[in-house]
Amino acid sequence: MENPTQNQFTIYPLIRSRWSPRAFSEKPVEKEKLQSLFEAARWAPSSMNEQPWRFIVGQKGGETWNKIHESLVEFNQKWAMQAPVLIVNLGKKTFTYKGRENVTYEYDTGQSVAFMLIEAVNQGLVTHQMGGFHVEKLIELLAIPEDFKPISITAIGYQGNPDSLPEDLYKSEFRVRERHSLDDLVYGGEFGAKSELF
Repeated sequence: MENPTQNQFTIYPLIRSRWSPRAFSEKPVEKEKLQSLFEAARWAPSSMNEQPWRFIVGQKGGETWNKIHESLVEFNQKWAMQAPVLIVNLGKKTFTYKGRENVTYEYDTGQSVAFMLIEAVNQGLVTHQMGGFHVEKLIELLAIPEDFKPISITAIGYQGNPDSLPEDLYKSEFRVRERHSLDDLVYGGEFGAKSELF
């Protein structure tokens, strides 16, 4: 099943193909493919090359996966139960050099995760990111140090059959993907002013 973008302008095919289904196959993800995902994430840009991102990987059947799943809000637990891989995306709040505050650590970690998601498409995988989890519970269950913040959780695996989902989630798999118009996002001259590009 595919759900490509309805883009106005030409974009890279892997970006066009990336989407966030909730139906996952139970097929495990090969170690080599996961290695490629983290290699892609490793090469994202970051302020002062700090590379503040860290990842905790849980594979279904293991204790780490169980702990990550336990930390999800109930809505996400329903569908993420099928995902063979759950990854906690963490950001380091301070620079390693002199321990100064890193105001871009969340932005940089997000770029790293975006690299990972595009590589996932390249590897024939699907992903779904989540912000719906209990932060303090996750910190406790996974012994996350004070200087690191759990930013999001990503489910990764192979595309599954939407029939495996509850009815409300089944319908969401077939919704047309929408985005704001570029006029609403890109300005010229000052905030809110129409850009000559569009």
